[in-house]
Amino acid sequence: MNKTALVIRHLHFEDLGTLEPLLAQRGYAVRYLDPAVDAMPLAQAAAPELVVVLGGPIGAFDDDAYPFLEGELALVRARLASGRPLLGICLGAQLIARACGAPVYPMGVKEIGFAPLALMPESENSPLALLGDCPVLHWHGDQFDIPPGAVRLAATATCPNQAFALGKQVLGLQFHLEADAARIERWLLGHACELGQAGIAPSALREAAQAAQARLAAGSSAVFSAWLDQAETA
Repeated sequence: MNKTALVIRHLHFEDLGTLEPLLAQRGYAVRYLDPAVDAMPLAQAAAPELVVVLGGPIGAFDDDAYPFLEGELALVRARLASGRPLLGICLGAQLIARACGAPVYPMGVKEIGFAPLALMPESENSPLALLGDCPVLHWHGDQFDIPPGAVRLAATATCPNQAFALGKQVLGLQFHLEADAARIERWLLGHACELGQAGIAPSALREAAQAAQARLAAGSSAVFSAWLDQAETA
């Protein structure tokens, strides 16, 4: 019998990326939900073997502008209470942080581009240690504080809190480890206005994606495989 991965997706092109084929290899059936139009299955929050909350261009506290966030946040809280595997990426990690009582707020600058992480000593025995100096995709203007009880795993010079773990079953990533660099064109088109406002040339990101593609795909597979190994058996 297949396992189920419930995936909350805010933008069509910001999908599971390189994580999707890995989940398929591990026997997961992926079910995408769009929180802007789909009801959040709160009563079933504990049922899937995995829940993933992906990124998006809004803030984790933008409830007034985007009321659907209330239902999404309720699902995240219910999933946390279940103690079952939960992965948050970018906005998803920010929502996990908020659900745990940690602040999420604007950085005042945009961090967009491919760059490696500074791994904390605490990450030595975590799946993130497998990344080494592999460049990852950063694309955000907000940041989270590390939730109470969580372990800080990574940083950059622009954003000091890039990843956290709550035990072995909850992982929050500010960066886009899942992003498929081979399909970066969809990101460049979908976020064209943001790139223009930030003064970032699509050609520069395109070249960086091509340079990072092979290493990022390998690093993503290694990290997510290791995390799933521990999350599924914890």
